[in-house]
Amino acid sequence: MTPEKKNQRRLRNLALLSLLLLLVGGTFAFQAFNQRAINDRLRENIPGGRVHDYYNRDTENKDVFVENYGNVPLMARIRLSEFMEKRSAGDTDFTPIVGGTIRDQVNTWTVMRPSETNLNTRVGDSAAFNTYANLTFGWTRSGQDAPWFMPTFNRDNQDLMTASAGHARDWLTSTATDGVTDGATHPGDGTDAYWSSGDSFDNSGPVWPGEEVTHDAAQNLQQDRAPMTISQWAALPNNLKVGNFWVIDHQTGWAYWANQLQAGETTSYLLDAAQMTAATDNIPGEYYYGIHVDGQLISPDRINDFLAADPDYTHHADLSDFLTAVQNGSIDNNWGNPGPNDDVQPDQINFSIMAPGTIFTMAGEQYRYLENQGGGNHLIILNNPIRHVSFNTQNDHINTWYDSLESVVQARVQRVSDNFVTGSVAPEDIVWQGQENWIPDNLNNFPEVASDVTQVDNSGTPRAFALSLADVTRLSGPGRAFSNLEQRPGANHGWWLLRTPSSANNPWVVHRSSGHLLGDAMPMWNSTGNGGTRPALIVRQ
Repeated sequence: MTPEKKNQRRLRNLALLSLLLLLVGGTFAFQAFNQRAINDRLRENIPGGRVHDYYNRDTENKDVFVENYGNVPLMARIRLSEFMEKRSAGDTDFTPIVGGTIRDQVNTWTVMRPSETNLNTRVGDSAAFNTYANLTFGWTRSGQDAPWFMPTFNRDNQDLMTASAGHARDWLTSTATDGVTDGATHPGDGTDAYWSSGDSFDNSGPVWPGEEVTHDAAQNLQQDRAPMTISQWAALPNNLKVGNFWVIDHQTGWAYWANQLQAGETTSYLLDAAQMTAATDNIPGEYYYGIHVDGQLISPDRINDFLAADPDYTHHADLSDFLTAVQNGSIDNNWGNPGPNDDVQPDQINFSIMAPGTIFTMAGEQYRYLENQGGGNHLIILNNPIRHVSFNTQNDHINTWYDSLESVVQARVQRVSDNFVTGSVAPEDIVWQGQENWIPDNLNNFPEVASDVTQVDNSGTPRAFALSLADVTRLSGPGRAFSNLEQRPGANHGWWLLRTPSSANNPWVVHRSSGHLLGDAMPMWNSTGNGGTRPALIVRQ
């Protein structure tokens, strides 16, 4: 087996407020001159993506995926081509298994095209490889989180070099096809699970092409479902057609990521292994096998680039609908997810296209979707508060509720800190933005309170939790989960506790009818049937 050669294509708003208000003496004399406002933002949108190929010829591990290291979304596709030739003992020349293909001319290699119903069965000229090589598509390990990788050091978006590790060989650095020449551009030996949580790499020197910085290992997105053909995609319910998985147009061989790849995200694996079959052991002589990886990235406004005519194949009739769905984030105009009262399982929900504030029912519990935290992580909260809960007993009730969740839900729950540092702020010290008791405007004056924002913490435990005052502040406002005061109370006008104290004797709560944030509404020991606690979760998709 040879190291792979690849090619990647290039891609290409401080608020100032000035207000003059003049009150003139007299009973009701009033003038307001020249009321003005300017809202400015200066931002440079920098697209940037890198195809990663980790390969080890000894273990036959091969990991192919795409990283978005820029600050704008991308759409991605990859196409694999194969080549193999044999030479019997005593013969001088190799004979390719597909006529007309030449080892040193990768443009002649055979595009991997699967059956319409089975990725593991190649068709057409590609069928010649079924006997000799098995490709493992996607990544799944029972009970394991998504794999880890080392982010690219090469953040020059004009550079078409790939991040090739181990025995993988970048096409720009080496076009050799001898099966031994090195051409890696990225750290790692290409073996399975080489990187893990807590790993880092110092690229001072530089050791590898790119910036002389230290990067920490990061995590690939967990695949929502295994890679599939576009015909199989077309048969999916509409609410599941956009998400974190690969879709292969079996007519052209192009594999498309079925979602916009957001800034800082990295796809799941398209390919996880390339293993030679027992039939290769029976070849009486030598053989050479190689895979060429062609990666292309575009901004979502350029889907016509992916629809351009292919000189050798015809795009599937559903490709335009597929690309439009990815571009829009949905196959239709109603976001495609089940209704608020449709009780579904987690794998029937597409969190990545869910709007903040959406109500949905999952495995017997109704939730409110709060926000997309990136990296496949989504913040949700129980819609109807658990009643008769005091601040002093809140954690016990949350833990009991969590333990009662179905295992399919618990399996998606992410780790958070085991001990939140909440700080404390009195209601009389809060300056309110807009309406009183709506959004605190000066939390930064109380650093512990302001910094108590719930995020994934891999050193913690998968569990449920109460939101903090900082969380609710961040989630309140137009276009957010709590777009107005009426959106904040729980179902059936239930008040609910935050985890942030307002004093030694009182917690912050959300009022049951007005949605106001109250810091002196009840003692910590008080519980009533009008409200209680709303456990929240960060779930991974």
